[in-house]
Amino acid sequence: MISSDVLRGYTDTMILRVLLDGDNYGYEISKAITELSGDTYTMKETTLYSAFKRMEKNALITSYPGTKTGGKPRTYFTITEAGRAYYADKCAEWTESTNLISRFITQGGTEK
Repeated sequence: MISSDVLRGYTDTMILRVLLDGDNYGYEISKAITELSGDTYTMKETTLYSAFKRMEKNALITSYPGTKTGGKPRTYFTITEAGRAYYADKCAEWTESTNLISRFITQGGTEK
């Protein structure tokens, strides 16, 4: 199981990854994150919607009302150019971080 502390810094990255595939709304974004994780991670609704607010404030995404299909109106989100750049930066950061940490991880470890 991955620590929530590790994932916390990458919540926005996960959401942006889903939005790279096209505009979407909260429930479907959450569902896509679960699917992309191989059903090993489900983002809490409060985490998701607080991330939407933060990301919109930081101009990483924008939102617009969707058409009502018999139920509650949906808010759709789209990634901005700033969001695309942020996503690329976070992917590079992740690669550098995992390369660094892997230097300290050994198979089975050794004791002195």
